Amino acid sequence: MRETSGEIRWPLLGAPEKEISERLTVDEMLEKHCGEFGRWQLKHFVLTSLAWALEAFHTMVMIFADREPEWVCVGSGSGCDEEKGGVCGIEAGWWRWSGGAGISTVSEWGLICGDKYKVGLVQALFFGGCMIGAGVFGHLSDSKLGRKGSLTVVCILNAIFGIATAFSPTYYIYTLLRFLTGFSTGGVGLCAFVLATEPVGPTKRGIAGMSTFYFFSFGIAALSAIAYFFNSWRHLYIASSLPSFFFILLVLPFLSESPRWFLVRGRVTEATNLMAAIAKANGNHLPDGVFLALDEDTKRDEIQGSTQSGSLLDVIRSPITRIRLILAVAINFMCAVVYYGLSLNVVNLDTNIYMNVAVNAVAEMPAFLITAVLLDVCGRKPLAIGTLWFSGVFCWAGSLMKGVGIWKVIRMGCGVLGIFGMAGTYNLLYIYTAELFPTVVRNAALGSATQASQMGAILAPFVVVMGGGLPFAVFAGCGIVGGALAFYLPETLNKPLYDTMGGMEDGERVCNLNCDA
Repeated sequence: MRETSGEIRWPLLGAPEKEISERLTVDEMLEKHCGEFGRWQLKHFVLTSLAWALEAFHTMVMIFADREPEWVCVGSGSGCDEEKGGVCGIEAGWWRWSGGAGISTVSEWGLICGDKYKVGLVQALFFGGCMIGAGVFGHLSDSKLGRKGSLTVVCILNAIFGIATAFSPTYYIYTLLRFLTGFSTGGVGLCAFVLATEPVGPTKRGIAGMSTFYFFSFGIAALSAIAYFFNSWRHLYIASSLPSFFFILLVLPFLSESPRWFLVRGRVTEATNLMAAIAKANGNHLPDGVFLALDEDTKRDEIQGSTQSGSLLDVIRSPITRIRLILAVAINFMCAVVYYGLSLNVVNLDTNIYMNVAVNAVAEMPAFLITAVLLDVCGRKPLAIGTLWFSGVFCWAGSLMKGVGIWKVIRMGCGVLGIFGMAGTYNLLYIYTAELFPTVVRNAALGSATQASQMGAILAPFVVVMGGGLPFAVFAGCGIVGGALAFYLPETLNKPLYDTMGGMEDGERVCNLNCDA
């Protein structure tokens, strides 16, 4: 018996050595005794994934709040002509906003003509905040706060900053609050994704991870309905932020921390108790003498029960994870350029904005379904390559189409197919990236990949404004190059979800020896 961190521990997790019969990793215990995706995991997965809808609210609200509303001429004088297609050449007093000045930030603060760039600046700063927040909360989620703790903090910040945005007195305060909202929003998706999928067994984790994005698309569609009823941008920010408060009060109390995080932090008793609760809720039983262990501890004579930690520096130091991180960052960046770029092209069509955004959100769902079905059939790597190249080919075809007549319609069709393929890639990359890294650094690595995605999101609007066939050409290049880079990633289908850097390195060493043999 020894003392660790102020607690008395037996060498084998609190029991005399003669009673120990089996030491299992989390994956092995889920497969053998708890159930890989039973009633407990289903409830936990659905409740946790609701946070994705919150991320959609805070991210996509800019489409409606920052839009340029319709305007009408005042009187019938020669100073106003709606055929001109814009208000920049019309003298003040000859026109007005049809829905009133408070319908959007553009109409309230006059973000048109020479000040139109300010709308893009707000969007870029929001995604810049997301990029910083993803790195910060990715690290905190792996270390002190944990998955649930980090999710709680970002939801609280989202609710506060989102509602505060509705009371912005000036454009510059509005810009600051959108940056802060982006900072907290950047941690929502990655914390929710890891918390939802880590308690799921290895054979069910892929399809579960792919299903999280349905909640994001549902959130976009729901936001369209909310925006339809709340015409004022200030009222819209309040309406889209209140669900974060409801999530904090009504959902978070029923969520559990990840057993993997408990385990790597040395809190083995809490991890084991949670696994026992999962088994009971699923109608199973955790036998006596079966205990949790880190993957590297199963190879020792005793379980250390000590805290395991890691950081982005550990990822960079290891030759195995370093190359994986570089590839994941590059692929996520290119995927985001295409996904957000094509989304902006579709959303900016001259159609009903509420219906258009809702239809685009629903149109992504078949891509999620197809990739989820093929995930465990084709594997992560071939599917990533295929969806990236699928999108790249249709973007390349779109770049060759002229923007007039029937060619314009064909180009639109190429764009729809391009975003269809990239939506599948975007969905796949979360589960693929999470499986490439061990528990101790998973959120830090996923946070870096998410930061790269936000950088791509920042760049996308600038690609779109190039006009003509150039944006499609850029999107095609990103898709094709991204698919080529995916060739250098390993396959993770049916591979263990490692807990520690040492466990992963040992596993890769055994795999390489078997492959060589």
